[in-house]
Amino acid sequence: MAFTVARNSLWAALILLLGGLAAYAVLVGKPDPTPEVPPEAGPPTVEVVIAQPGQESLAVQTQGTVRPTREVRVVSRVSGRVENVSPGFAVGGFFTANELLVKIEDIDYRLAIARAESQVAAAQQQLAEERGRSRQAEREWRDLGTAEANALFLRKPQIAAAEAALKASEADLQAAQLDLARTEISVPFNGRVSEKLVDVGQFVSAGSPLATVFATDAVEVRLPLSGRQVALLDLPLTYEEDRESGRETGARVDLRAVFANREWHWQGRIVRTDASIDEDSRMVYAVAEVAKPFAREPGSERPPLSPGLFVHATISGKPLPDVVGLPRSALLSDDSVMIVDEGGVARTRPVRRLHSDSGTVWVQGLQDGERVMVREVPRVIAGVEVRVASVAQMAGKAESPAPRAQAGG
Repeated sequence: MAFTVARNSLWAALILLLGGLAAYAVLVGKPDPTPEVPPEAGPPTVEVVIAQPGQESLAVQTQGTVRPTREVRVVSRVSGRVENVSPGFAVGGFFTANELLVKIEDIDYRLAIARAESQVAAAQQQLAEERGRSRQAEREWRDLGTAEANALFLRKPQIAAAEAALKASEADLQAAQLDLARTEISVPFNGRVSEKLVDVGQFVSAGSPLATVFATDAVEVRLPLSGRQVALLDLPLTYEEDRESGRETGARVDLRAVFANREWHWQGRIVRTDASIDEDSRMVYAVAEVAKPFAREPGSERPPLSPGLFVHATISGKPLPDVVGLPRSALLSDDSVMIVDEGGVARTRPVRRLHSDSGTVWVQGLQDGERVMVREVPRVIAGVEVRVASVAQMAGKAESPAPRAQAGG
């Protein structure tokens, strides 16, 4: 028994000794690490595009609601019962210029004309009598042998009063005839009825509204523009001198809208700008006009450009010199870009941003052939040497003459 215990103790001591030796060899006996020199970092690698300035016309996109160029409230100027209305006198009905829309009963006004004609005849008789008496008085005065006659004796005041009475009665006759003409109500332009307020048999008084109508020869759209967008367009800002110069209307406008689940297009022009800048939004409003919006084009199913329709507008821009199109990632937050000079050093170049869309920005201020970095590299600042890896596929020059720009962009 004692021998077994001694043998187990000996084995335990031997195992502990071997474990200690192994731990010492691992912790102390390993060779010291050899120091390594880190490789020297090379210049950052960047991608560039080559600037190719050129003349471009940059289109502007905005939106607005179609409105009639002329919209009036038709009002009766005389009283009476509505005797008749035209077939086109209905909501949505069309009518031509000077077409009879509403006929008011005119018997009272014909009677008024008869009474006025009687008064004119009486006034003419009175004037003739006074002139005859004046001639008789003049002969009698000559028979008395006096050179100068009294004006009252010659009945000159009576003649003047009779002439005034005749003019007044003729004016009453003209007023009665005018009231009779006003029983036939029309509008001096081609139009459409948007609101109908009376019908046959209804009594109306002078000043009563009968309908609301608008002209169909043209419609207009007020389009909001930011200051950046105004700089891209040839707008008729309308100086006083332009009224007599016969200046051509402004830029072309393409209007598009979705109607009956299809997209349609209409062409128009900018004809004027609002008289003032909007105080709340600081926007300039340009007015686009579309002629003959209700005319049907041969072979086309396009619907009419009706008031109230919301449309998107693309306005053609004026030609601008030295324009460069860049990837949007090339433009820094302070409206500058990074260029790589001939020595391979990054430089900051301020540019003038004209406008941009989701993928491209158009700027001025770059020289032909300059290499512009297409994206910002964290280690690259002005004055750092860089290495150009490749030239991006996108050309420096804007390829499309009419790229899209959102309102206010």
